[in-house]
Amino acid sequence: MSADSYNQVKHLLAIDCAIFGYEEGEVKLLLFQRGIEPAKGEWSLPGGWVNGSESVEAAAQRVLLKITGLSNIFLEQVHVFSDPVRDPGGRVVSVLFYALIIIQNHDKELVRNHGAHWFPIEKVPPLIFDHNNMVKMALEKLRAKASYELIGEQLLPEEFTLLQLRQLYDAIFQRKFDPANFRKKVLSLNALRRLKAKNTTESKRGAYYYKFKETSAKPGERIVKL
Repeated sequence: MSADSYNQVKHLLAIDCAIFGYEEGEVKLLLFQRGIEPAKGEWSLPGGWVNGSESVEAAAQRVLLKITGLSNIFLEQVHVFSDPVRDPGGRVVSVLFYALIIIQNHDKELVRNHGAHWFPIEKVPPLIFDHNNMVKMALEKLRAKASYELIGEQLLPEEFTLLQLRQLYDAIFQRKFDPANFRKKVLSLNALRRLKAKNTTESKRGAYYYKFKETSAKPGERIVKL
């Protein structure tokens, strides 16, 4: 690296998080109203600056803990957004992550204190800067993951029925899956353990509850055709 390299214009480094949850049959996205200019008061993905002593992953985990009160959240990098004019406030490069949380487990008071709200993914309002594009790419990443892995472990309660798992997939992909085919495919993965307890609200006979085993799918085996 030449000495001239250190004379280059410095860039600000930020992270943004597309936080997905599942509630009442809908996949939801956590958004908050921006508290600073530019675009103060407009809807935004949660995010923040990367401190000099931390990685982008550590910064994302810090932001998630601050907003949701949860640690050890599933987190995956999506894309680096580096358009020179993407942020009118300055030259900002942002690393986008998506996170999956069980909504029932997060700290609702923290979320309220940050002015954040859950929006169904089909009702996401206009967002600041390039954040709508970020949401689109994060959702594509989520669907790609769900096509190869059973992801209910990060979004459903610990015990769930196959109907509840299928409804989650219906919500993620915004289409209805055939019940018999979905059941057959999911059980063939040998990723779930059937429990003795039943949910008696879904049918007269009741539906067995399931839990995830340690692994969620056979490596490379596609669950859903995109």
